[in-house]
Amino acid sequence: MSILTYRYRIKDATSGTHLRQMAGAIHDVWNYCKEVSLLAFRRDKTWLTAYDLHKLTAGTSKDLRLSADTIQQVCTEYATRRRQCKKIKLTWRSRKRSLGWIPFKAAYIRLEDDTITYCGHRFRLWLSRPVEGGVKTGSFTQDARGLWYVNLQCDVADAAAPVGQLDLGIDLGLTHQITCSDGVQYSRANLTRRYEDALAMAQRAHKRRRVKKVQATIANRRSDLTHKATTAIARRAQLIIIGDVSSAKLVNTPFATSTYDAAWHRVRTQLRYKAIKLAGVCVSGREAFSSVTCSGCGARCGPRGLSGLGVRTWVCLCCGLMHERDVNAARNILAFRSGRATPSKGIPVLEGGEDVNTLLNIQECLRV
Repeated sequence: MSILTYRYRIKDATSGTHLRQMAGAIHDVWNYCKEVSLLAFRRDKTWLTAYDLHKLTAGTSKDLRLSADTIQQVCTEYATRRRQCKKIKLTWRSRKRSLGWIPFKAAYIRLEDDTITYCGHRFRLWLSRPVEGGVKTGSFTQDARGLWYVNLQCDVADAAAPVGQLDLGIDLGLTHQITCSDGVQYSRANLTRRYEDALAMAQRAHKRRRVKKVQATIANRRSDLTHKATTAIARRAQLIIIGDVSSAKLVNTPFATSTYDAAWHRVRTQLRYKAIKLAGVCVSGREAFSSVTCSGCGARCGPRGLSGLGVRTWVCLCCGLMHERDVNAARNILAFRSGRATPSKGIPVLEGGEDVNTLLNIQECLRV
């Protein structure tokens, strides 16, 4: 069983009024937990647990027009975040500036077709796809534009057998976001550069709503492209090996904008959970020397350094095989993980009658 989150946008414009009122009550509960926890620490040098906060907020659901379970979840969330952040107090939540968040459990909602009912209010949804599995928990959330969404966490059954049959190595790049070892490439649209003029004009004109709309367009289109690519890969592969390229190092280079736009972390996350759902396996693989190593003979004779980044096609000096840079790297990532580069598999076992010069030639190629 896998836990998937289905996100739907709420359709009615009048629904935002009820949700903003409930979100304001959530902010009040959060701020109360902050104040009483700080008071208890200053007076007794003790930390209030989630159980203590539950007792202090008991009986307030009727006045706040929220379910008792929602108030308890807010208290639990505050205690958990304070412990994780190791802070005496957390950030104050404002009714005007903080984004809305209303958690709930499945027992307190009723889902019928494209309508969800919570605390006596009915909200219509843009039901882009049907809800699969059983709903366990969820929340209402608000984005920067003020639009509301409902998130439903559901138990979904995994596939009994792998849907795909291929073993694929994945090389993450900037020009081609995803390159597979079988030669299939998924190129991304550089959305940040495409919308940078419109974003700059809106920022100089101090049009905040326009800025938020452009940023949301970039985020939505990037998410759509990534979802389509990762779904296609997960459906045709039973084993996925992703290169361990570090985006943290590249963001300090002139390639920072392209690195952020490539969204490698999101690609890894989506491939992992989609592979699990389709009964596949997704693991990380070693990417060191994958671009300069020949996937045919193992010789390291490819273009190196910053000056070699522009060389997209090269020919191996040892075996004469022509390589496309990203495809060759993806094949090496798959081979390194499967053990081709280990001495027991990389060097064949010679019989007594074979020429010793053959072994010397192979060793010389591996040193290059």
